[in-house]
Amino acid sequence: MSVFVLVSGPFTDGRIWNAVADRLRETGAGAHPVTLSMQPDADLETHVEDVVRLIDSLDPPQVVLVGHDYAIHPVLGAAERLPERVARIVYLDTGLPQHGDPALALVPDPAVHQLLGADGSPRPIPPPGPQDWHRWGSTEGLAAHQLQFLSRLACPQPPRTLTQPLRLTGAAAAVPTSGILCTAGGMTVEAVEALVRSGPPQFRKLADPQVGFFELATGHWPMLSSPEELAEVLLRAAAGEGRRLTAPEGEPSYLRPFLLEVPERPRVRNGRVDLHLPEPGEPHRRWPAVLFVHGGPLPPDVDPAPRDWPFYLGYARYAASLGAVGAIAEHRLHGITDYARSADDVTEAIELLRADPRVDPERIALWFFSGAGLLAADWITAPPEWLRCLALTYPILAPLPGWGAVPRRFSPTSALRADGRTLPPLLLTRAGLETPHIAATVEEFVTAAEETKAPIEIIDVPHGVHGFEIHDPTDESRKAVTRAVRTVLAHLGS
Repeated sequence: MSVFVLVSGPFTDGRIWNAVADRLRETGAGAHPVTLSMQPDADLETHVEDVVRLIDSLDPPQVVLVGHDYAIHPVLGAAERLPERVARIVYLDTGLPQHGDPALALVPDPAVHQLLGADGSPRPIPPPGPQDWHRWGSTEGLAAHQLQFLSRLACPQPPRTLTQPLRLTGAAAAVPTSGILCTAGGMTVEAVEALVRSGPPQFRKLADPQVGFFELATGHWPMLSSPEELAEVLLRAAAGEGRRLTAPEGEPSYLRPFLLEVPERPRVRNGRVDLHLPEPGEPHRRWPAVLFVHGGPLPPDVDPAPRDWPFYLGYARYAASLGAVGAIAEHRLHGITDYARSADDVTEAIELLRADPRVDPERIALWFFSGAGLLAADWITAPPEWLRCLALTYPILAPLPGWGAVPRRFSPTSALRADGRTLPPLLLTRAGLETPHIAATVEEFVTAAEETKAPIEIIDVPHGVHGFEIHDPTDESRKAVTRAVRTVLAHLGS
């Protein structure tokens, strides 16, 4: 039978696993909850050592390492140290951290980010009270006495456990993995499959045959809300079961050709913005411009960078072929904690674009895709006069479940409901087969637009998925892209 090493998320200790460990032991499996060191000066490396020390104390040659929430960081670190001792790594309702990521990127509570960034000597993070655990994850399925139990056993989280980067060498890359998703938080296997299909490089490896997925219809603490079901899923995961995902065949989807044939145009690179220029016209004429803002989050080392993807090149060249500068902004949206930095990058790109002598600075459109949709909030909150159109294509328009680390300002729906400003025309292109958690943000945005009588035009792609230009290059998709580009350019007077 399998032997499980169970590591819990922030503030908690091994006692949180009592019911699950008892159930596993009843089946004949081994179960060893870990209590991580919580002294104020502990860091991530301290917690890695805690897990390594427990594994070394066990007789079985291999164990199943289970990391819940933050604990996936010390679990991965321990697996790197002892890959030959780890039969499987189980990600329990957690993220997919990469080399160099601090656990802070997984923290949904903005107050924690403010506390850790307040000065040069961060303090331990106080544990939540019974009424505050929802800020760290869905509390679906937890009774009041269970929330009180969480707070009773909780202790302050050492700050350096959240800020020290995870160091991965690839030593444990061959270890099989399983993902257990708690669907009350908004993430489902279907949503993960959409991420695999849409092509961000860090997600394509989830289609490996050694990766299996499970769902639990509960909140973020299944060891309390559904201990028997969790124990059963852990046993199935250890046995190699789980739903397998498939990635698109061939090259990554984001490198596929654009769905329209458009001529290549002269390109000028200036800092964070690339300009694709129309045919030369009248001397000293200035063209209107569309700034395309790529989606994300994306890893910092993706190659080629998004502004060199055929997808965004196609949009920019198409705009240039119709008489406007098609510009592509490069921005550093590498994680959900990067939205403020990314917004600064986009602002810088806009300033460079408007300062270019070939561009009419009073006729600019901004076009946001996918996860960059949250960046549109700033331009809805305070739209400048030069902004003639704001386009959104299958956008995320409110922070998704578990995205509490996104600053509150990045909520286009909330921005839309504010009073006292005149909005530019809004153009929304939505996919009929959008993933439910993104579709919910779009629906809420449309409702807010109707209530506030915002000037919104909607282009529907009924049979389109997220990223339909790549995955569904159909006549329906081509018509939607053609209409969207021509609509934006009409607002620019091009």
